[in-house]
Amino acid sequence: MDRENGPRVPARFPGGNDATTEPAVPAQRNGRTTAAGGAGERPADTDDTAAKASAEPSADGGLRFGVLGPVRAWRDGEPVPTGSPQQRALLAALLLRGGRTATAHELIDALWGEEPPSQALAAVRTYASRLRKALDPKVLVSESGGYALRTAALDVTAAQELAAEADRLRAAGDRAAARERLAEALDLWDGEVLASVPGPYAETQRTRLEEWRITLLETRLDIDLEVGAHAEAVSELTALTAAHPLRERLRELLMLALYRSGRQAEALAVYADTRRLLADELGVDPTPELSRLQQRILQADAELARPVEEPVPAAAPVARPAQLPATVPDFTGRAAFVRELGARLATAEGHVMAVSALAGIGGVGKTTLAVHVAHEARPHFPDGQLYVDLQGAGSGAAAPETVLGSFLRALGTADTAIPDSLEDRAALYRSTLDGRRVLVLLDNARDAAQIRPLLPGTAGCAALVTSRIRMVDLAGAHLVDLDVMSPEEALQLFTRIVGEERVRSEREAALDVVAACGFLPLAIRIAASRLAARRTWTVSVLAAKLADERRRLDELQAGDLAVKATFELGYGQLEPAQARAFRLLGLADGPDISLAAAAAVLDLSLWDAEDLLEALVDTSLLESAAPGRYRYHDLVRLYARACADRDEQPPSEKEAALSRLLDFYLSTAAGVYAIERPGDRLVDHLEPTAYEGLTFTDRHAAQDWLYAEANGLLATVRQSAASPITLRRGVDLLWASLDLAESGANSREYETVATVLREAAQGAADFRAEGRAALTLAYVQHVAGRFDQADGHAHESMDLASTTGDDLPLCWAANALGIMALYQGRNADGERFLTQATESFRACDDAAGEASALCNLSRIHLAMGQTDIAVELAQRGSDMYDAMGHALKGANGRYALGLALTQSGQLVEAAGRLTEALEVFQDSRQRLWEGMSLFRIAEVDIAARRFAQAASNSETALVVLRGVGGEWRRGQVLVVLGRALSGIGQHGRARVCWREALDIFVELGSPEESEVRALLLETAAA
Repeated sequence: MDRENGPRVPARFPGGNDATTEPAVPAQRNGRTTAAGGAGERPADTDDTAAKASAEPSADGGLRFGVLGPVRAWRDGEPVPTGSPQQRALLAALLLRGGRTATAHELIDALWGEEPPSQALAAVRTYASRLRKALDPKVLVSESGGYALRTAALDVTAAQELAAEADRLRAAGDRAAARERLAEALDLWDGEVLASVPGPYAETQRTRLEEWRITLLETRLDIDLEVGAHAEAVSELTALTAAHPLRERLRELLMLALYRSGRQAEALAVYADTRRLLADELGVDPTPELSRLQQRILQADAELARPVEEPVPAAAPVARPAQLPATVPDFTGRAAFVRELGARLATAEGHVMAVSALAGIGGVGKTTLAVHVAHEARPHFPDGQLYVDLQGAGSGAAAPETVLGSFLRALGTADTAIPDSLEDRAALYRSTLDGRRVLVLLDNARDAAQIRPLLPGTAGCAALVTSRIRMVDLAGAHLVDLDVMSPEEALQLFTRIVGEERVRSEREAALDVVAACGFLPLAIRIAASRLAARRTWTVSVLAAKLADERRRLDELQAGDLAVKATFELGYGQLEPAQARAFRLLGLADGPDISLAAAAAVLDLSLWDAEDLLEALVDTSLLESAAPGRYRYHDLVRLYARACADRDEQPPSEKEAALSRLLDFYLSTAAGVYAIERPGDRLVDHLEPTAYEGLTFTDRHAAQDWLYAEANGLLATVRQSAASPITLRRGVDLLWASLDLAESGANSREYETVATVLREAAQGAADFRAEGRAALTLAYVQHVAGRFDQADGHAHESMDLASTTGDDLPLCWAANALGIMALYQGRNADGERFLTQATESFRACDDAAGEASALCNLSRIHLAMGQTDIAVELAQRGSDMYDAMGHALKGANGRYALGLALTQSGQLVEAAGRLTEALEVFQDSRQRLWEGMSLFRIAEVDIAARRFAQAASNSETALVVLRGVGGEWRRGQVLVVLGRALSGIGQHGRARVCWREALDIFVELGSPEESEVRALLLETAAA
């Protein structure tokens, strides 16, 4: 909030003189608060008289007022003095009457109640006179022996209008906009309402407006749950229930949020805690609504897993995906198939879910037919159409769980509400589709096993599947075998693309062309497109070119003959430079490739590379996945590689192309590492590169590049394992890209590739590469919380680095071994390894590494109870990072210093350092350390007895650490969350957290098991 220029208010902040009426005061039941009405409900004022606005024109002169915090006034953005507390009390009493006149008696009663001073009337007149001078005589007027304010530019009015608009938007089904309006309204509060304003009237209004704020919060949180933001809501609801323990609506929302987050036991524990609290404090039972919710949770009611339906028009669904690719305008033939499939889809409503599976060789037109039929069937599926290319014909078939995540997001499910396992995602997917009429097009499937989890499970929905194989093992599917076109259909398609005029005079030549294409639609389209783009060619010229069998593959399997011949047609018509680009780009294993990476493969400038790639796109041999990104159809990629094996001269150019790609990635990744970690010596110890990469001046752009290129980069690293010549550079690329190990989305593939490289290095007897690969494995396993495995690979890396004299990995390995020893409670070993790491980094002149080892050594001394030494070491490490301008690693230093300060009792300083670290980790997209910083801040909160805030930060940490950090770290956070919950009286829920943590530590064999058992015994005894 800008305290100088006034509160943040929306553009609609009123400037006229509409009445300001008071918002809803929730009803009371047995001393407990329950919500009454919607967010924008506006009952009569406290004296039961209707608030009426003056009909006169506004004369406020640009005045604005605020009471949702201190009583303040601004004129044209500049603050206006409002005087003493009693004078502000008078101003507040007039503002909250909405332009109605207040008599002198009413104002005296508002300021002093039943015991006014003897000169009360004179004081009121004095205050009014001063306000009139400060504001404007036309704004504060005297009438009928009293006073009135002729303005409505008040924050309460703005909040009421926003709340009312939120109600309208919510009723219309626009929950996202409704939530935004409520957030705007709540943002108008700025601390305590009517802060420091005395008098009984101010006290009444303070209570009323605070009550209304909580009601708005409840409404906003209710919407959060409706849109699937369950996990995020838990943190806020935990803190609110601590602050308002008797407010059952908040407890109800918390139970629902926990249940939808998969935390059923905690949800039930909230009910038990609530029932005990109500009995102890008020002698009553929970409301029927809360009791019914408990029963539904006990019964695992499936309806609770979905958002509560709003009474909105049926035509306004939460999400209506329309993902079908565009149908081709020159779709030709296939009339019988169109009728057959269309009839199947038209009967989906009210019947068992229809599945039709189209099979045929590549290029036969399966996708084109399926997309055309799907578009025609759209009226039968008003709730949306989903589409995915499952990439089943290649080695990188799409994982069903990945596809389900994408589908769920398209159907309106929040990322945080999407479960991790395939089974849970499939179940949620089917539940989400229940009652909806959605068509799912599953293109290019590998087999029936891949698509079974992707099939809807209810009537009204339907699925179209395309695949190179017949889905004979897909129960209940309607199988369609798609063959090549008839000669008449093929000629018609060719004519539509080329033009009737050019074909009419050369019909026989056109028949020769489509015959040479094997009557395959994709082949015909490629050949016809080339002819259409060359106005000087005749159809006969094209036919003559296609008649040359020397340009076709000699050895073909029967099932693939026509497909490869189709690609040969397009390839044979490429210019030499285009053909070279086609061959070499197909060598890269990534799902797609950026323009810059493609330029490296081709050893060309960006401009020349782009010209070639766009020419290949024009021939349909390459696809433009997005601006600046390109990809092959999986079968085309296989053909391109066959061409490279056959045609590339000299053969060494294939290896050279992949070597340039590896160099490009390594050089660029090293630059990204350096800009994130200035002064770090890792980049000086990487393998040299002959091809330059990209350079960045902005670290955010550098981060964007790394994460955007993650799939292609890791695929290139994997390919590097095939040759001893590229192996070392591949290992170093993985090392320089270690941020991908912490991203969650890429950590599993990072570990897989690291394992491949380590095995390749062992096979090649390259001990240097093996040691570095083992180091990357230790790092990613440390991130995942698998400390025993990480310790083993760190030992392996140290032994190999010692053998080969590889200095920097030797330093890193010692550092890693010290961290593992810390986590495993081996403090003496940890001190030995980290002291060795500190000295080794110093000997290598690696100040960043030395600072890292010092910060880790600080944690060892903390574990040994040597707090003063720990603080001193962490401060040294942090100072060293700061001296290098090392923002990211500096955050690690502040993290370590925050831990040491916490244990030394310097809680304010600890919170400050940890908050600084948190901001950097968030900015750098370091999810692991963002979550751990929140966890450590929660520990500070507990030490400061801010239990509600500790619970909120712990809950947020759990959300951030989903999918990264491993179970051990999750167990640590659960222990702290349990302590925080116990501190706010939610003992049942605390025990649920501790029991879950205990299960984790028992399974891992962690020493924390004894601490958690003690907590459970202590609370059981209580």
